[in-house]
Amino acid sequence: MPVFSYIVYPTQGAKADLLHRLSSLKECYALPAEEKDIILLVTDTPDEESEKRLQQKLKKIKTLQSLSMTFGHMDDNTKL
Repeated sequence: MPVFSYIVYPTQGAKADLLHRLSSLKECYALPAEEKDIILLVTDTPDEESEKRLQQKLKKIKTLQSLSMTFGHMDDNTKL
């Protein structure tokens, strides 16, 4: 089950359109940043083949300028 997170950069003036397009994909959870012209995206697919198909769909979205993959890890010993 591939799960990825991204910072998404829309083309200029296309944040709302891009958010709508990403949110319409069942494998995607998209959340707009309040103070910046970016979108936070989490994708969840059942297998590697589905992930490849999703990546092809994302590449076809013209209002998507770029994706920056992010990764986070919290050590079990970390205290907040």
